[in-house]
Amino acid sequence: MNKKSKVRSLLFGGVFTLLFFGLLYQVYSLQIIQSPALLQKAQDSWEKNQYIPAQRGFIYDRNGEVLAQDAEAYTVAVSPRTINDNDLVFEVMNALTPLLKMDGLVKQEKLHGIVTKQKEDGTFYGQREIRNEGWKIDVTTAEQIRTAINEKGLEGSVYLIPEVKRTYPANDLASHVLGYVRKDGEVRSGLEVYFEDLLNGTPGYRSYQSDSKSYEIPDSKVTFTPPENGESLKLTIDENIQLYVEQAIETAYEQFKPKSMTAIAVDPHTMEILGMANLPNYNPNEYWDFDSQNDFKNHAVSSQYEPGSTFKIVTLAAAVEEGLFNPEATYQSGSIQVPGGRLKDHNNGAGWGVISYLEGLKRSSNVAFVKLGYEQLGKDTLEQYMNDFGFGQPTGVELPGEVSGKISLKWDAEVATATYGQGITVTTIQQIAAMSAIANGGKLLKPQIVKEIIDTDTGEVIESFSPEVVRQVISEETAKEVGLYLEQVISDQSIGTGRLAYMDGYRAAGKTGTANVVINGKYANDIWLNSFIGFAPVEDPKIALIVVADQPDIGGNYKLGSSVVAPVFKEIMLNSLRYLGVATKSDEGFSQEEIMIETPNVVDLTVLVAENEFEKNGLSYEVLGNGSHVIEQFPAADSEMALGQSGYLLTESPENIPVPDLTNKSLRDVLQICLLLEIECEVNGSAYVVDQEVRYEGNERVVILELQTLEQQAKTKLEQTEESELEGDDVSASD
Repeated sequence: MNKKSKVRSLLFGGVFTLLFFGLLYQVYSLQIIQSPALLQKAQDSWEKNQYIPAQRGFIYDRNGEVLAQDAEAYTVAVSPRTINDNDLVFEVMNALTPLLKMDGLVKQEKLHGIVTKQKEDGTFYGQREIRNEGWKIDVTTAEQIRTAINEKGLEGSVYLIPEVKRTYPANDLASHVLGYVRKDGEVRSGLEVYFEDLLNGTPGYRSYQSDSKSYEIPDSKVTFTPPENGESLKLTIDENIQLYVEQAIETAYEQFKPKSMTAIAVDPHTMEILGMANLPNYNPNEYWDFDSQNDFKNHAVSSQYEPGSTFKIVTLAAAVEEGLFNPEATYQSGSIQVPGGRLKDHNNGAGWGVISYLEGLKRSSNVAFVKLGYEQLGKDTLEQYMNDFGFGQPTGVELPGEVSGKISLKWDAEVATATYGQGITVTTIQQIAAMSAIANGGKLLKPQIVKEIIDTDTGEVIESFSPEVVRQVISEETAKEVGLYLEQVISDQSIGTGRLAYMDGYRAAGKTGTANVVINGKYANDIWLNSFIGFAPVEDPKIALIVVADQPDIGGNYKLGSSVVAPVFKEIMLNSLRYLGVATKSDEGFSQEEIMIETPNVVDLTVLVAENEFEKNGLSYEVLGNGSHVIEQFPAADSEMALGQSGYLLTESPENIPVPDLTNKSLRDVLQICLLLEIECEVNGSAYVVDQEVRYEGNERVVILELQTLEQQAKTKLEQTEESELEGDDVSASD
């Protein structure tokens, strides 16, 4: 063997030797060094984990009616591979388009793209979900799709994947209280957010071994961790009172078109919130359908504003408690000089001459409260009472986004204006807590929205909540005295600013409020926030209530502010007291004298002047027609009109006036409207109108009216809610 051959042999031998040792090291590495990691990787490949979601807790009203729950749902999926292999594209599209409401050109193109979706290599996908139109659809729609699949022979082309989604059986009822859960599981706003950890629960898992095709291996080891369902909440909210609140503010909202409206009804002895509502509103089942983000804001806790004259209850209570309020003492109304300027009464400083402090309260005189709060109580005492009543600090209500408001009394002028609610900011929840302290004997209570926490699986009560006293603000005697003074603000039908809230049969105490709204750092001259706060019955308060309308359209006339909120207060209070079975004065054996007021003559006057005439006499009215002048009125001029009865002002010939919406009107009112409009009415039922139908017999109009009592309306509403739950008729649409 020559030298060159030896070198070549040695070289090949060396290479093979190195390869051999490299192979040995690789075997050693795989079997010894990497063995644990590789074994774990192998186990991971054949072990599968199946996620088992926990049931989210229910939310009930105080009577056990379901307000929020998890419900059965389905996601629609298609198999582009099967559809295109069998040339079923248009059959599938024709079946799904109407059921998923994808009729428009854009949505049809979207659906076509899904059913013909291909991978990068040109092959069709095995399965694609139809988002968002087919995502977590309700049971009714799913059944319609299942029927279409069977009838058109589309088995294997269209699938229904079982899902769970959060539903709200009463739709937009109490939406700002409840909040909502998105289809993707993201929790948004309200109690759903505040109690997320409690409601959500803990998911479970099922682990098992599978083959290369992911099928479970028979007799394989299975590990099961059960889910822990979330706890449920029983609220203090009463679904019926919530309904009364929402219906009443909706009527005023449509009429006066404010920026927003808020109302809270509570039990003043416990501060349990019985109803809380805001407008604009939204439906948590269709949370994607809204006009602006403002629709989701719970103004009851998250908005602060200058209260205006409703804040005078604090100054009044402080003055009575300190022994400084003499209802018969007199002062000069109109205006008063304080350091920094002259402050005026709301009638542009004209005042009403020398009047008593009680009359000043009834007329809502600013000067009276400057003298009581600034001159007599003084800064330190007044500020202490403001703090004791809970202003400038959160109430602690179990709802997200609560703000504190602001009490700042640095200068003398700020002290003076704060006495009548200007220059400070408060929240609606703070104000109703303060009014409740007057109604319940002087105790400031923490607002309560959750009554019990319940075990979802067993129904047992885990924790219940009792009224929580923050502090005694005023004495029981003072609270009773203040309530009697505030009663006269409503009962005095001559000068009381709250006279439109008078209720026949119930004694109510209350206070109006009109505050100039700050625009671009300055008080606007013709834009107001109007409010009404009070409680009833005075002798044994069952309901405390506040109504706030932000910037209603009242034609620049601040005097009409009470006509926005006082009737809403009255309607909610009447319905709620009747629902709770609170006896009227006549039921209790008291002599009941109906208050009658002489009606002014407004025929031939302009509508605006006529409205003012009715308003200044404390009378309710409704304008029929679009004319500029009144051509007929009811009741006739100089006749007597019962307080609480509506007057009607006709501005056009009856035949030119379409039949108005009579829903929620009393039988007495609708019969009078029919008489004025010269139309025939056919009445079925009694109490209040719930439905109407207009028919024509030749040239004559006939109105068919269905009426129900308040109790019947509440029962119908609950039956509809239960029926909706059974049928699963909530609507699904795209995000």
